[in-house]
Amino acid sequence: MNKPVALDAYQWPPSNEVIAAQVGIDARSIIRFDGNVPPTPPASARPAALARALADINEYDRGRYEPLRRAIASHHGVGLDQISLGAGSDEFIVLLARIFAEGGTVATVPTTSYSMYRYAALMAGATVIDDPEKADLVFVCRPNNPTGELPDIPDVPGQLIIDEAYAQYAGVDALDRVVDGAIVLRTFSKAYGLAGARVGYAIATPELTAVITSRQAPLSVSSLSASLALAALATPVDVSGQIAERERLSAELSALGLVPLRSYTNFLYIPMDNPQDIVDRLMPHGVIVRAFSGGLRISVRDELDDDVLLDALRAELKGEAMPTPSLRHRRATAETLLTVRLRVPGEGRVYVHTGEGFYDHMLTQLAFHGGMDLRLEGVGDLETGDHHTVEDMMRTFGEALDMALGDRRGLTRYGEARVPMDEALAHAVVDLSGRATANISISPDPGMAAHAFESLAQTARITLHVTATGKNAHHVAEASFKAVGRALAQAMTRDGSLVRSTKGSL
Repeated sequence: MNKPVALDAYQWPPSNEVIAAQVGIDARSIIRFDGNVPPTPPASARPAALARALADINEYDRGRYEPLRRAIASHHGVGLDQISLGAGSDEFIVLLARIFAEGGTVATVPTTSYSMYRYAALMAGATVIDDPEKADLVFVCRPNNPTGELPDIPDVPGQLIIDEAYAQYAGVDALDRVVDGAIVLRTFSKAYGLAGARVGYAIATPELTAVITSRQAPLSVSSLSASLALAALATPVDVSGQIAERERLSAELSALGLVPLRSYTNFLYIPMDNPQDIVDRLMPHGVIVRAFSGGLRISVRDELDDDVLLDALRAELKGEAMPTPSLRHRRATAETLLTVRLRVPGEGRVYVHTGEGFYDHMLTQLAFHGGMDLRLEGVGDLETGDHHTVEDMMRTFGEALDMALGDRRGLTRYGEARVPMDEALAHAVVDLSGRATANISISPDPGMAAHAFESLAQTARITLHVTATGKNAHHVAEASFKAVGRALAQAMTRDGSLVRSTKGSL
């Protein structure tokens, strides 16, 4: 009996915990620029999307997730019999190598491309060659990973696979080649932001789809992942913001002498001789980028994250001081999913978006007048009302603020502010006491203002007194949030190195 030969395993980058232990930083402060994924999950990825799948988790899906396949087919204007599902695009890459090139030859376009093609060839016992005209199977990575370029699609005698993992960022596709026998691969990992769900799909002729599905293991995608993908597909993908950020980041990197190639993806590739040097120098800052043999690849995230990258590069390349990093925190419940990035003190750069417009505006006022940099995003079950979303956004913000304050050493501790708004007047007093106490009187209350402050006090571990009166509920609430922000700003000012308590701790 022949013994199986061990192959080189696909090399995953180390986890945040491993990196943190290596360089002596908090794992929560690490920002990954090495995965080519969006900075936050999609709004559709919340517990409600999984409710039906969880209720039926004891059952198999008898139709191979037909609702999802049908939605994908409709999205691309093809037939249901042209769609097959897999555990990410990688399942298809390995499977197709075994179907079309077992013991044969595989080529890639460009020749420097996604490393998984080589691993798939090795698993199929195939030989990797440079000439697509002579290969049994040709992978075209379009746009290409890791360089970001948009290669031409050759006409080849072998089976053509067009991997369009980043097609949304390029604004072009090659679906017209399916009718000629090409197989197009897509994924929910990139633009849809569902990398952890591991869902991909192949688009092919009905005949090729039948061949593919006949070789697949049954139901390699879980019902939970299929539900997340179906929910994501119901919301149109908008990558315009990330494309604009890509161009901004490219310009900023170029100004530092790190000139990227033109990119059609959500990452930038910078040719250089020793990219590992940059990787190693950025790691102690909690910034993780990826080195290849000929260059450095940097995922595009959002402005706040990308500015941390740029600050770290300026510190290493120009000797500039590194600003205080933002604290990162996530809160997930059965009702809400919220992420927050917070820097105190900051410069009043605030973005809050949960779908609950009024209290998004209120928290924006608090953070701005508190002199913080805050980005809080997420979703809640607004279909049941605003209670859960407002409560959890304030609890999430409070948890982040508590972590940002640390042991509260050197802080003034106490703050007080009065804020008028037309006929309304609010008075707020705060003590960074470490004890959660709230005494709130807001009249008239627009509905959730008092409870919002109570939620903040509980998780931030502060003592908070607020009194506000007036005739217009909006004015009363807004004056209250501004007053609390200004009181917090005063309490968080530094006046030495002592913990302002005779107990020695707060």
